[in-house]
Amino acid sequence: MQVNALEYLERTAERLPGKTFLVDASGSRSFAQVRQEARRLAARLVAAGARPGRPVAVLVPRSSDAVVAFLASLYAGGFYVPLDAKAPAARTRRIVASLGDAVVVSTPGLDGLATAVAGACPLVSVDDARGEAPAPDLAALDARVARTIDTDPIYTMFTSGSTGTPKGVVIPHRGVLDYVDWVVDTFSVDERTVIGAQAPLFFDNSTLDLWAAIAAGATLDLIPDAIFSFPIRLLEHLAEKKVTLVFWVPSVLTHVASAGVLDRVPLPDLRDVLFAGEVLATRVLNHWRKRLPRARFANLYGPTEITVDCTCFIVDRELEDEEPIPIGLPCRNTDVLVLSNEGRRTDDGEVGELCVRGSSLALGYWRDAERTAAAFVPNPLNPDYPERIYRTGDLVRRNARGELVFVGRRDSQIKHLGYRIELGEIEAAIRALPDVEDACVFYDAGAARIEAAYVAASPRAAGDLRRALTDSLPRYMLPSTWHRLEALPRTPNGKVDRERVRSMAGERADGPERESAAPPGERERRDPITGTAEDGCRDR
Repeated sequence: MQVNALEYLERTAERLPGKTFLVDASGSRSFAQVRQEARRLAARLVAAGARPGRPVAVLVPRSSDAVVAFLASLYAGGFYVPLDAKAPAARTRRIVASLGDAVVVSTPGLDGLATAVAGACPLVSVDDARGEAPAPDLAALDARVARTIDTDPIYTMFTSGSTGTPKGVVIPHRGVLDYVDWVVDTFSVDERTVIGAQAPLFFDNSTLDLWAAIAAGATLDLIPDAIFSFPIRLLEHLAEKKVTLVFWVPSVLTHVASAGVLDRVPLPDLRDVLFAGEVLATRVLNHWRKRLPRARFANLYGPTEITVDCTCFIVDRELEDEEPIPIGLPCRNTDVLVLSNEGRRTDDGEVGELCVRGSSLALGYWRDAERTAAAFVPNPLNPDYPERIYRTGDLVRRNARGELVFVGRRDSQIKHLGYRIELGEIEAAIRALPDVEDACVFYDAGAARIEAAYVAASPRAAGDLRRALTDSLPRYMLPSTWHRLEALPRTPNGKVDRERVRSMAGERADGPERESAAPPGERERRDPITGTAEDGCRDR
């Protein structure tokens, strides 16, 4: 019985010691080499004060060194906390301070930043794993690992919080074991697989890249960040490295499709294209599928709090450009509930909040009992014994096939002209328009106005955009103001930075890129008594 994730590395390093595991800009490392370096670094962590069950903050740029530091944290009996070396120092300092008695691992190139954010925490250099480092006491390390059980943390990832304070999501070993076994089985990952990694290591999508490679003996190619800005170079890199599997955010797939380079660089080895993190326009998916007809495509869904992904849709049929891509069905050993506001199970086609139960759930938020209690709640459908579920805050419905379809966020649901509206539905309709590459919709409550920011190769008249949407959206859901942007700003994880979109749109409020989409005579008709719009179904 496997109880901690390090057992993956131990088995693979014994079975395939010389097999290439990690590839980055500095070169490559085998499984045996990585294990040796991780053990040496673990001994330094222990000497610096790392204790079983305690955090090790890793302030190392995305590289093989960072992976070694993660594994060293586990060999020391603790868990790793990936930090973004490019984040504001004040934010990183707050995260480290919240960890308490942590050890900080850094790299010589970040000495100044590491000293600034570590505070009273001891600092260890990742370089201590190489060179003349003394051989570690393997028996002592093995004893620490042996005390690690599946409910102990394996990592904590800090995500943005609505209050301005980052949330530390604490994931147990059992969540990773469950998830990785499913990934390896579902996508046939083995020692012949080459994973082309895009995700930052402080983003939970990297869990699939890293741990599936370790479990199956695959090669993990940490594609340099800079290459993603150049689609032709990116595809050439995939071809050169014979990458067979990618797990990317939709913005990367969209960027490649928009550049039109899939027709220019053959990718005969790429057999699996997985994506997650945000909604992918179906038109973009169809562009990729047409050019890679032998590849398997899968839409994965899940918040950080449930160990990366809880549902999956392997694309098994043709989808129209206007048709949303389902998020599919639950992954193995995971169950999802679609609940109404009253806590009942919704009917097919009815929109409700997606809630998750199973061993994939996070242990909670680091040192934040109040947030934990609000998000991880008793299952209202189980009156017989205590059972936790996680409330994702995402709204979904089931389609005619029983597949889950993402509708939007609870916090992006608005009340406009008496109607309850999901902004995500409007975004999906805009993305389906010809020549539109991306879209973000937000609501100005003070002005009672729906606004849309969009990316397209050339400006579109607001009236044209409005008319193009009338076949898919009722009039009361049509944006009244449009902002054309060169690109939608992104967070370090590759998701749309909605606050920056709103800010950029506001800066252009009086500029040529802003245009009203509802010309005179096309404003919503209002009931003279209630004041609400006349067409469509109102929310009573």
